[in-house]
Amino acid sequence: MTATEALGSLKAREDQETQEVAAQDTATTVPPEPPSEFEGPPERVRRLRRLKPDTVFALLGAAAAAISLTVLISHWFAPFSGPLGFVVLCYPLFLACYAVLVWTDESGPILRDRLMTVVTHSIAILVAAVLVLIVGFPIWGGVKSLTHLNFYTQDLRVAGPVQPISIGGLRHAVIGTAEQITITLAITVPLGIACAVFMNESPGRLANLVRTVAAAATALPSIVAGLFVFALLILELGLPKSGLAAALALSIMTLPIIIRASDVVLRLVPGHLKEASYALGASRWRTALRVTLPTARSGLATAVILGAARGIGETSPVLLTAGYTQYTNYDPRKGPQTSLPLATFKLVTSGQPNYVTRGYGAAALLMLLVLILFVAARAVGGKGAGQLSRRQRRRRTLASQRVQERFLARRTVFDTTRAEPTGLAAIGFDAAPTYPAAADHVATDPAAADRTEPMEPSS
Repeated sequence: MTATEALGSLKAREDQETQEVAAQDTATTVPPEPPSEFEGPPERVRRLRRLKPDTVFALLGAAAAAISLTVLISHWFAPFSGPLGFVVLCYPLFLACYAVLVWTDESGPILRDRLMTVVTHSIAILVAAVLVLIVGFPIWGGVKSLTHLNFYTQDLRVAGPVQPISIGGLRHAVIGTAEQITITLAITVPLGIACAVFMNESPGRLANLVRTVAAAATALPSIVAGLFVFALLILELGLPKSGLAAALALSIMTLPIIIRASDVVLRLVPGHLKEASYALGASRWRTALRVTLPTARSGLATAVILGAARGIGETSPVLLTAGYTQYTNYDPRKGPQTSLPLATFKLVTSGQPNYVTRGYGAAALLMLLVLILFVAARAVGGKGAGQLSRRQRRRRTLASQRVQERFLARRTVFDTTRAEPTGLAAIGFDAAPTYPAAADHVATDPAAADRTEPMEPSS
């Protein structure tokens, strides 16, 4: 058999196999599609969060019935004094009336679901009301002082107990708080995050000991930290009371919280990210610096906020280590320095109406300062892992456009610099197609290889 015949037999066999596969596919049973006349109505999308009229009427009816029963019971059977007793009696009656109204129309599982929904929403409303009360009470009490510009630009050196609100302010307390919390965070943030990284990257007995000590130190009373710094720096070493000593006392309170919170956050980093970094040849410290910390950046910002909120609201350590003054002290290394919590305590307990108003204003300023720190930390921390902000998405889009332009430029240069066609290609003829050797096809078919006959030499 010649090479041409071997190629022909091989092609015929391939065509036969293709036809057999097509016949098998055709023989497969496929269920026909139902006719359009049997199709049901289009599916309606249910809105799970929509409040039904029956539910609204049941809530309003239960509330009206509970209030009426509470008024009747409190006036005729069991008198209560104050709004607290009224609420304590009204809420269980509201739940009982609502359960009766729902039970008349719905089944048992739906009744339990409705009751738990009402209880959950009630707890959320209660927490929100308490938060509004906590934030609004100092603002309402100090609104008279907050509306004066001198409250932010002056101190209390010329403002006596009987001086009006238009004289004096809390500039000295704001500056003292800002300097003390800045020094505190400069000490505790690097140490706390480094300690958390050590406990996660180098597990062992020492890491467990550090974790246990940090967990125990989070419950340390603030007065103990203040007494420790007072006894060590002021009594033993003879250093004066200053904002720096107060910052050191606040650091003792803040450091364990940052360590514990950062440790919990770093544990949540997926292990496969670090394993991929190790597989690419990165060292342990580079993996922690380039993979672990950026992934947990948002959680670390929350840890810093928790630590700062604990330190910025302490009063007793500042009173022991920095003292109290009505003058502005810009140097935290020497001299007494006042903070906002300490100024609030002194002014509110003075008993003078104008001082009490200034004390409420100081509490409102303290909350504003905590809010500023929170916003700054969230801006630095950014979003969670895998969530890009608007600026980051814009930067990613610009980077992709630059990469695309670079590839297009390279392609243009390649198209302009490649060699001109020569020979037959220059006049429109393509190069002759190349076929594989006949011996290769013959070798793939053992039966054809057995039938191959030696070719006669050409004359």
